[in-house]
Amino acid sequence: MSVKWGFTLSSEEHPPARLVEIARRAEAADFDFVSISDHYHPWVEEQGHASFVWSVLGAVAAATDKIEVAVGVTCPIMRIHPAVLAQAVATTGSMLDGRFVWGVGTGEALNEHITGGRWPPHPIRLEMLEEAIEVIRRLWSEKSVTHYGTYFTVEDARIFDRPAQDVPIVVSAFGPEAAKTAAKVADGLWTSGEKAVIDEYRRSGGKGNVYSQLTLCWGESGEKARATAHRLWAFSGLPGQLNQDLRTIADYEDAVGLVTEAQVAEKIPCGPSTEPIVEMATAAVEAGVDHLYFHQIGPDQEAFLEFWQKELQPALADL
Repeated sequence: MSVKWGFTLSSEEHPPARLVEIARRAEAADFDFVSISDHYHPWVEEQGHASFVWSVLGAVAAATDKIEVAVGVTCPIMRIHPAVLAQAVATTGSMLDGRFVWGVGTGEALNEHITGGRWPPHPIRLEMLEEAIEVIRRLWSEKSVTHYGTYFTVEDARIFDRPAQDVPIVVSAFGPEAAKTAAKVADGLWTSGEKAVIDEYRRSGGKGNVYSQLTLCWGESGEKARATAHRLWAFSGLPGQLNQDLRTIADYEDAVGLVTEAQVAEKIPCGPSTEPIVEMATAAVEAGVDHLYFHQIGPDQEAFLEFWQKELQPALADL
């Protein structure tokens, strides 16, 4: 299996122009792809940013030449109607000309409750996602679409600017039912790297690429790196469904107050060593991930990119 390596454009931590600059630098550092989050809010106030992803993607398309660009991931079922997103993706795919991948998922209440709609339970959101993907694919392939479905209505909609190549749709899954849906309706799987989920995706007939993020905080001082990871990304220690069901930034800040720096450091490699990163990357690849991207927590993106080129990339060569 050939592994592609990517880099995270963290919309929660950086303003939009900075995201474009990071994408340009990631291309210069020989990454195969970048992945950008699509959120209305940051997770906690300290992160401080949440730009409109479709504007940033247009700028990234203009600022880069060859690097693949992915969205990880959009929730196309509540905040923005799937017919509107079908047009946004078609435009972005046209601008990126064969190097755009669109990740989709069932979302988080933090970002999707803002228009006042009910936050459905996950099985309902999964049904909504499947119908949304059907609508979007029809809008990309048919001259005009009218759709009266269980969850969405589209009347006489036509997309004029379509990419020359189809944009792959990759479905996010963290459990077996979502993995089955990904195998059924998507071109790939977006997951946390758990082998059981990837195995279910393959067992259910999924043949596409598998994307996963590896979050870390590289720094010359392990102590400072752990403090940065805890300050900005403590919500990684929250269990179960909390990351999907908490509604506000204040809710997240209350919850992460219970997460210690030591708990964060158990999950996130912090400091200057390549060894824990290589160990986690190896485990992800052995579980079936073939598109693994690194999320460097904090403002020091250039230092990590230099570390990637000089130390981490050579250490991962055997994978």
